[in-house]
Amino acid sequence: MVHSDDVGSAIRRALPDAIVTVEDMSGGGDHLQVNVVSEAFHGLSLIRQHQLVYAALKEELASEAIHALALNTSTPD
Repeated sequence: MVHSDDVGSAIRRALPDAIVTVEDMSGGGDHLQVNVVSEAFHGLSLIRQHQLVYAALKEELASEAIHALALNTSTPD
């Protein structure tokens, strides 16, 4: 199990300007809905944006602390 605050912190370490919201979809901490807004995504494909977030969470994903991740990424308006 991983805490929502830890997920947000890990993403912000990789993307310091990111606005991150994390929702625990199952109540168990391993099925998450994550929304990330960052200028770093400007000009990048959706796949590349998601790869940046996955890289920030590589330990949590590898250990299966996060079992399912629904991810939305975007740039600021």
